[in-house]
Amino acid sequence: MARIPESFIQDLLNRVDIVDVVERYLPLKKAGMNYSACCPFHKEKSPSFTVSPTKQFYHCFGCGAHGSAVGFVMEFEGLSYPEAIRKLAEVAGMQVPEEAGSPEEAKAEPGIYDVLKAASDYYRQQLKTAPQAIQYLKGRGLDGKTAARFGLGYAPSGQALKKVFEDYDWNKLLAEAGLVGDDEETHRRYDRFRDRVMFPILNQRGSVIGFGGRVMGDAKPKYLNSPETPVFEKGRELYGLTQARASIRERGRVLVVEGYMDVVMLAQHGVEYAVATLGTACTPNHVQKLLKLADEVVFCFDGDKAGRKAAWRALENSLEYLVDGKRLAFLFLPEEHDPDSYVQAFGRERFEQVLAQDAVPLAQFLLRELASQVELESEEGRARLVHLAKPLMAKVHAPAYALMVKKRLAELCRLELSELEPILGTTSTGNTGRSFAGPGASGYGQGGVDGGNFDDADFHHQQANSYRDEGDFQSPPPRQFQRRNENSGGWKSDFKSGSTWKGKGRGKWRNDADERPFLPPRVQPDMVQGLLQLLLFDPSLATHGEPVWLTWPTNGDDLLLDILQSARQYGSRMNSAQLLELWRESESYNKLAGMARTGAARFERWSAEERQLEFVNSLTAAGQSLIRAATLNRKEELEFRQAHGGLSDVERQEYMALLVQSRTATN
Repeated sequence: MARIPESFIQDLLNRVDIVDVVERYLPLKKAGMNYSACCPFHKEKSPSFTVSPTKQFYHCFGCGAHGSAVGFVMEFEGLSYPEAIRKLAEVAGMQVPEEAGSPEEAKAEPGIYDVLKAASDYYRQQLKTAPQAIQYLKGRGLDGKTAARFGLGYAPSGQALKKVFEDYDWNKLLAEAGLVGDDEETHRRYDRFRDRVMFPILNQRGSVIGFGGRVMGDAKPKYLNSPETPVFEKGRELYGLTQARASIRERGRVLVVEGYMDVVMLAQHGVEYAVATLGTACTPNHVQKLLKLADEVVFCFDGDKAGRKAAWRALENSLEYLVDGKRLAFLFLPEEHDPDSYVQAFGRERFEQVLAQDAVPLAQFLLRELASQVELESEEGRARLVHLAKPLMAKVHAPAYALMVKKRLAELCRLELSELEPILGTTSTGNTGRSFAGPGASGYGQGGVDGGNFDDADFHHQQANSYRDEGDFQSPPPRQFQRRNENSGGWKSDFKSGSTWKGKGRGKWRNDADERPFLPPRVQPDMVQGLLQLLLFDPSLATHGEPVWLTWPTNGDDLLLDILQSARQYGSRMNSAQLLELWRESESYNKLAGMARTGAARFERWSAEERQLEFVNSLTAAGQSLIRAATLNRKEELEFRQAHGGLSDVERQEYMALLVQSRTATN
């Protein structure tokens, strides 16, 4: 796939003004140094949406939406990242250069769009002269206006596309676009779609990227979709989204159905916020896209066994992307109906009434389906319910949502929440995205492991939450390093300066077969978060002074170091939004965007001198913490080796040096 150079994206962001970009979509009012408006991404009566001309980002204090000019266009129009870049470039009068993986790729995509559009135009024209297709659509209750709105067409039998493409027999783009196939025996080409009513599938820019073809009789398969192509991926696209976008934004709701005719017929009856998956189960990509589109997502399935199976797959793919404040629900129609037949039989008002009253919230559907598989009156059945729920609950990261579901699960199992959480492997903060690290908390701090129990689950939990999206930065006071005591079932060292390690008594493992985990050095999460918030708000901070972070030991997570280096390299000519855009397509983007939101709210009123002083202090503290943690980890590793086989002369000298260093660091 062709790639837009990063340098061009930065030049584009320098050229456009986010205030001008946003004002193309909604009116802004001056509010001090910034501009404000009612947020376009959620319903509100008083403005909480602000646009900063100095930082070149937007932020909503109501729903948390945050980003650059590119991000705004993506969210408002539902475009992909490259599509939003091209749209902004067009407004700015800039030509988008592209870096292709190969010359063939650079030529292929525009050509594919061209042949797909030509085929779509041909199919639409053919529908006007195809009485059997017209009669079929009329028999389904479809009117001409709706057919035109969705661009429906008809694919004749035979090699019909030969009339459109003179080079039909050798044009490679026709095969790449999924319009034709090649018979392996006869080596003759054939049209993939023959004697079918055609439903063009559009991307978010309105370009044709594929087709769905429906037979008019009893032939199989009933529906035939385009194969995967360079421009069409079924797991990412939604049928009818282009036509439904305005209604989805207005209603704050998106309805997901299974068939193309469901979408078309619902729209004809005034339910214009429906989309359909493309012959596949609802994928994680679909869920992410749907949650960006609306605050309420309702999956509508047939009430039969196949419909419930599809609903369960949609639920499983949704759990990881649940967000507090958004609603996912499931509507099951009577077995004799699908959305198409139901809206025709009962009308829009009745359909929307059922939608409002009978849609089952995701949490209720989840627990109801699991409970139906067990005998709740027996201890074994309730234990199995917990067993079934555990892997599903592990996917839920929305804190309030997870807590509500766990409370209800505890009630069903006749347990207290405090009894259930250890079984699920969570705590009340376990899946909330909040760090439990802080003064006096259990976890890795500046000095290492605090007194008390410390297990792998705690470590992995803290590691997953090192870059959390909430909470304020505080530089915690240094804490004295302690070993775990033997009462906790852990390991304790009585090793003293000048003595020789014997590997006896308390210094010995309770189970020699157990391996002592060697933890990577960790910076206090609050320090990492504070530094990232500050850098994302003011990248120029990293351009002053020496890049001391280059001397830090690695901790297995280079995000902080990468951002420090990027801010150092580009900070003098890059604003906050531009720095964040460098991570747009990385897995860390959402975490960083959350920190940028917090940083914007926190440091907006600070003076430049205050931010510089905070940066220097935070950088120093983080570096000292990381070096100290690395020193202590290596020291413990050497102690463990001494207890299980001894040290070499070089390792013994290294240990003595680390011992002196750790004492110096704690004094």
